[in-house]
Amino acid sequence: MKKTPTAILLIHCPDQKGIVAVVTEFIYKNGGNVVNLEQHIDAEHKVFFMRVEFDLSSFAIPSEKISEYFQTLIGERYKMTFKLHFSDERPRMAIFVTKMSHCLYDLLYRWESGMWKADIPLVVSNHDTLKPLVEKFGIPFYHLPVTKENKAEQEQRQMELLEEHNVDFVVLARYMQILSEDFIKEYDQRCINIHHSFLPAFPGAKPYHSAHQRGVKVIGATSHYVTAELDAGPIIEQDVARAHHGNTVQDLVRMGQDLEKVVLSRAVHSHLERKILVYENKTVIFN
Repeated sequence: MKKTPTAILLIHCPDQKGIVAVVTEFIYKNGGNVVNLEQHIDAEHKVFFMRVEFDLSSFAIPSEKISEYFQTLIGERYKMTFKLHFSDERPRMAIFVTKMSHCLYDLLYRWESGMWKADIPLVVSNHDTLKPLVEKFGIPFYHLPVTKENKAEQEQRQMELLEEHNVDFVVLARYMQILSEDFIKEYDQRCINIHHSFLPAFPGAKPYHSAHQRGVKVIGATSHYVTAELDAGPIIEQDVARAHHGNTVQDLVRMGQDLEKVVLSRAVHSHLERKILVYENKTVIFN
């Protein structure tokens, strides 16, 4: 049975009385029906956050005009910042990888199995190691080797490819290159990264080895939106696992990679479901 299309409004504004009432009244008076509504108030900063999803089957305003009407009738009066999305959209996700396959494979599996309503038009890598894996899924693979000398040129090519393929957002599935400020600005709140949670205590290429040497008791993974400040963007998802003094380095690597792929996939799912509101480098994640 085909689902009725819905619209999703993500809103934040100064907290004040009556916001829920006026938003739901707007939906009701135009023939819509609220199917999901969540709200949150940041009492410290007096900011109101809301996600509301409503049925469009009998809505009086054409989809392409809803944003304009909402801004004129409500948004301006309440000083709202809002985004409007539709459930029948299929976001286009590009994946950037280097050599490690665990996050990539998990993303491709979830996409191929139909868990996510999204398209993956391309995978980009600075190595060709994972090309056979990607091609098994029938997805174009672009190998763009990066050196100090050609980094700017290759990033420009990456951005051209993303534009050619009408990419909506980018997932860094253990892509071991630092993106330029220009790239990050172009994909602000549209570029999702994953890393181990040992930073800054255990930076470098072998964080699990360093963690093992220190006898850590908890390991973890963090997924966040990419910002110009390295690994300091708004956090979307995190998780941890208990470590034991008998764990080997290989145990920690295995446990860490399991966490990384699950945490990244949860973050991507929240992004696809339009459940994330970013405000001052923090996120509100709706259920």
